[in-house]
Amino acid sequence: MFTNYFKDLKEKYLQTDKRFLGIDYGTKNIGLAISDTSRTIASPYKTLQNKNYNVLFKEFEEIIKEFDIEVIIIGLPLQMDGQMGDTAQKVELFKKELEKNFPTKQIFLFDERLTSKIGEKMLIKDFDLSRKKRAKILDKISASYILQNFLDKMNFN
Repeated sequence: MFTNYFKDLKEKYLQTDKRFLGIDYGTKNIGLAISDTSRTIASPYKTLQNKNYNVLFKEFEEIIKEFDIEVIIIGLPLQMDGQMGDTAQKVELFKKELEKNFPTKQIFLFDERLTSKIGEKMLIKDFDLSRKKRAKILDKISASYILQNFLDKMNFN
């Protein structure tokens, strides 16, 4: 199913400087990552507090405008057996709200199984960060893993 999406997206954006936004949705925090203009590298950007959708979507609007975002990728936390759990259902609802607020943007859900675990292991092993320091950056690191995996599947590089 995604193969055609990847091909279509690649063809549509190959000759543009549009960036993609990656989102790691959480009920407390939302991690963000942004691609470079060639859509080869995903970089952690920031973490937003998930308290009020009105405030949150104003922040999204500013980010989308500032970075000329055209495509939004939201990590879908499927269970290990591929089934939808409670968190994945919340992500689908969040996607619907984003679509209402940003109808001109293409928004995709992308399997994010284990991205938080991978990000946390990297922060422990490679950077030896304390639990408190990891908590501050884990969401945007996870968002960058989600976006990077999506970009790699598109094979822009």
